[in-house]
Amino acid sequence: MNFSELFKLSGLLARFSPDGKCLASCVQHRLVVRDVSSLQIRQIYVCLDQIQYIEWSSDSLFILCAMYKRGIVQVWSLEQPDWHCKIDEGSAGLVASCWSPDGRHILNTTEFHLRITVWSLCTKSVSYIKYPKACHQGVVFTKDGRYMAVAERRDCKDFISIFVCSNWQLLRHFDTETQDLFGIEWAPNGCVLAAWDSCLEYKLLLYSLDGRLLSSYRAYEWPLGIKSVAWSPSSQFLAIGSFDEKVRILNHVTWKKITEFEHPATISSKKTIVYKEVEKSPSIETERLSFPPTRELASSLFSTQSKYEISQVPVSLQYIKPVADRANPKVGVGMLAFSADNCFLATKNDNIPNTVWIWDIRKLKLLVVLEQLCTIQCFQWDPRQPRLALCTGNSRVYLWSPTGCMAVQVPGEGDFQIVSLSWNSSGDSMVLLSKENFCLCYLE
Repeated sequence: MNFSELFKLSGLLARFSPDGKCLASCVQHRLVVRDVSSLQIRQIYVCLDQIQYIEWSSDSLFILCAMYKRGIVQVWSLEQPDWHCKIDEGSAGLVASCWSPDGRHILNTTEFHLRITVWSLCTKSVSYIKYPKACHQGVVFTKDGRYMAVAERRDCKDFISIFVCSNWQLLRHFDTETQDLFGIEWAPNGCVLAAWDSCLEYKLLLYSLDGRLLSSYRAYEWPLGIKSVAWSPSSQFLAIGSFDEKVRILNHVTWKKITEFEHPATISSKKTIVYKEVEKSPSIETERLSFPPTRELASSLFSTQSKYEISQVPVSLQYIKPVADRANPKVGVGMLAFSADNCFLATKNDNIPNTVWIWDIRKLKLLVVLEQLCTIQCFQWDPRQPRLALCTGNSRVYLWSPTGCMAVQVPGEGDFQIVSLSWNSSGDSMVLLSKENFCLCYLE
């Protein structure tokens, strides 16, 4: 693995272009676009205010920069640096902005979720979608870019509208059997839309493209319900992470539960491999010691190295008892992700915060547990192969694949605390983000 130098960053805003050739990053009100392979700066764009959100168009030709405080979106062209576009929502304000799948329309959600405005970069026409719901995930597109689903709230009831993205015509409009719709998500094949209620009501609904209710699922009634939802890339499985520390897997034929995965605080099965991160101080040969010490010797004296050791079962994991009388308790399965080949599912149970669980979907059993020294901040699968990268807020990046796992120290001076990471679509590099810097990691 090779690492680039550290570059300045603000707001954790660094994004690979969909074609994997460029990386856009923000420093206050400046947008810097670099070539991924050479790290040469291709363009620098100066925005009107501090950038709060960036997004590439699907063809990697345009970049959207949203300044929510000022209600402004600026769009920049990579091919024609002199061309630019400014969208001002004025007194309506702005709380969210995104590209349509064709990369030529921008959807802006106004303050108080009064409406979504669809701006066309080609014809300069404007369309409006009324009553969007203020929820976790309220606007979603099918993977092929043909349809858009919008969660709506009108007359104290939840609805879903499905639009055709080519002309923004309404295809279907139907009410949902939810108390307080929290999120919607298309299956990757675009045939089924999952909708789920807020955590106060355990209910997941599955709708067809024409608005028919295919199935509804409820695991239990009174305690806190659904916390996270993820489709498998093949659309064959839907994983539901719940506040009761379990993941339930539904199948795409009957939409019934085929299994549930528990996250106990003690791992006792001998078929599960438990990798435990341990820190070791490097041993320094006494002949090398000098006073004053050289710079590299000083840094190696005070640095600790990290590696994985295989623990003997049974293993007790670090369990944190949740505070029951607070809002959003740290309990339940809050992170879920399927590998690109559908073979593995990675999960994190929020009250065992230092641990990642990796399940074998073919055998429907727990395969590996990674126990870290610090809290898991983020994990993400390689888009090309079954390889999981994770970070824990220190200056190391951790990788797991079926062949084993490793901890890699990011070289460099200063305290580089990685709180987020993202893979390039090519799978041969990733960007590691701290609150003030980022670096690129190239994998052989």
